[in-house]
Amino acid sequence: MTETSPPNPDVDPFLEIGRKLFAGEADFIWAANSLKNLPPMSKVEIAFAGRSNVGKSSLVNALTGRNTLARTSHTPGRTQQLNFFNINDRFHLVDMPGYGYAAVDKEKVAAWTQLIHDYLRGRASLARVYVLIDARHGIKPVDETVLQTLGTAAVSYQIVLTKADELKKGELDKRMAETLQKIEKRAAAYPEILPTSSRTGLGIPELRAKVAQLLSERGAG
Repeated sequence: MTETSPPNPDVDPFLEIGRKLFAGEADFIWAANSLKNLPPMSKVEIAFAGRSNVGKSSLVNALTGRNTLARTSHTPGRTQQLNFFNINDRFHLVDMPGYGYAAVDKEKVAAWTQLIHDYLRGRASLARVYVLIDARHGIKPVDETVLQTLGTAAVSYQIVLTKADELKKGELDKRMAETLQKIEKRAAAYPEILPTSSRTGLGIPELRAKVAQLLSERGAG
């Protein structure tokens, strides 16, 4: 399904609920570069994490239908803090620093990486983390480290494949099966892989629906 295909509520009622959820207000409310200045825990938080240059900011913008909500850049490492957005006054979306390579000094990268892991381990209001994986490359060792942190902290997460439009269908099916196999024994992992493309809109309605369903389950929907 792409953005040009209207969601069919008969297939999944959360498709339309998700569309309305992300069609509302989306406002930047807070930036934190350390655990000491995180915002108060007032709403359910849903975080998006991924390697630098995985297309995280583009996906956040596609979800909210805004071109400039999250900063996008061809230079990895532009998101250097935890950025909190209030989505339709229903939940807080957290855009996390990209981990792994970034075009800045190693000390800063180490500090961001520590912040990511500390936040993932100790935030009671964090309901789910969407871990973005480049569909062209699959899960890398640096991703495994983050998945291990999430598993140890018992934080629910789901794998989202980005840039899925750059693979042929057979290649994408193979990557999805391979990725699912890698997480099937991880208790914190949601057992479904979501292929997406910020460029074509592939999977964006389904991802919105997953967020809406999660909020409903948490009593926030």
